[in-house]
Amino acid sequence: MIPVTTFRNESVAVMGLARSGLAAAEALSQGGARVLAWDDAPTRREAAKARGIPVADLAQADLSRVKALVLSPGIPSTFPKPHKIAARAREAGIEIIGDIELLARSCRAARFAGITGTNGKSTTTALLGHILREAGLKAEVGGNLGIPALLLEKLGAGGTYVLEMSSYQLELTASLVFDVAVLLNITPDHLDRHGGLAGYIAAKERIFAGQSARQAAVIALDDAICRGIAEKLSAAGRRVVPISAEGPIMGGVYVDKGSLFDDMEHTRRRVLEFAEAPRLPGTHNGQNAAAAFAAARCLGVEANAVVRGIKSFPGLAHRQELVATLDGVHYVNDSKATNADAAAKALVCYDDILWIAGGVAKEGGIASLAPYFPRIRHAFLIGEAAPAFAETLAGKVPFSRSGDLATALKEARAAAKPGATVLLSPACASFDQFTDFEARGDAFRHLVEAMKAGVRA
Repeated sequence: MIPVTTFRNESVAVMGLARSGLAAAEALSQGGARVLAWDDAPTRREAAKARGIPVADLAQADLSRVKALVLSPGIPSTFPKPHKIAARAREAGIEIIGDIELLARSCRAARFAGITGTNGKSTTTALLGHILREAGLKAEVGGNLGIPALLLEKLGAGGTYVLEMSSYQLELTASLVFDVAVLLNITPDHLDRHGGLAGYIAAKERIFAGQSARQAAVIALDDAICRGIAEKLSAAGRRVVPISAEGPIMGGVYVDKGSLFDDMEHTRRRVLEFAEAPRLPGTHNGQNAAAAFAAARCLGVEANAVVRGIKSFPGLAHRQELVATLDGVHYVNDSKATNADAAAKALVCYDDILWIAGGVAKEGGIASLAPYFPRIRHAFLIGEAAPAFAETLAGKVPFSRSGDLATALKEARAAAKPGATVLLSPACASFDQFTDFEARGDAFRHLVEAMKAGVRA
């Protein structure tokens, strides 16, 4: 844990006591701050008390001497309606920040690389961290991906934090200037939390805040919104490194006909055949690899070392994770696909798909996936979204209302033939039946492993 000493002998409120909130409260306490912590869930308050964290109802507590409110990124501070604690802090003129901001204030000497985008940011974050470590550099990987920021190892000069940054986290991170900031894509998501698409775009753009020509903005030009942001930053004199998964692009890194090309120094050269990187299937992973390549080069890693890192990348759990191949049928865990755009990235990679989908649907449902319906032999629908998804699929894709994951997987296995892919790519959030997408993906993996054990028996 990284002790946060910037609030020593001062009072700091912490709202939200899940993983990152607990870590923030403990790090502040270790750094000498007086912590007042709260969570609306009694079980989390009790867990905090058990770890020695002072708990106080922030709706009633005296906030007159509180210097900052550390807010969990999952708690709304503005739209659709600010949480009452956030509203109370704002009325009192109290600074509202997140745990990434605490990390930035505690480790000023380290370098920071931030990755954001609607989709692909977890894979790109993990890939960049892997490349840096394989090149012999000190790197810590976290943020929205896995380990809370303040549970990472403390780094000084020569170390690099590689952080996945959600739009929520970016809104709570005021002072951090990223040495390399990556924007992969922007498609409508979380619009209720940002007051519409304009607010969502503004939150994503914050990853470039404060950058000068010394820092690098790596931006994929594969959607119109990101192209507009790149043009605006270039016009302002920022260093923009363009990337693309859709063909040649001058002065950047791009994918063309199954290969990765480096033109950052205007000396176009092929650096990788994607057949050599089997854990990065599909066009979307081409974009991820291009982004990680460009970011690593901006951080001083030699090109050949970057390529070695890409080739040796083991992949991420819950992102097109091949769990097993049983009787010639592939079982793929893509639980991280929590919206239709993310599910599309998986559907395009396979033929003869037995698709497990559903949960808590995002705005627009799965109507945008119609071009991929011919790849789907049968859909097995689960969770709250099942009725709406069934209506979209009716007359286009055969489907079953399976209800839950275990039933869907059992039915998919019965329908599978050699060469097919049973694909969990839900196009939904998980909160109706699971605590998060990781729990959903873990459940899929455990069910498949149980099937595998039965086959071996």
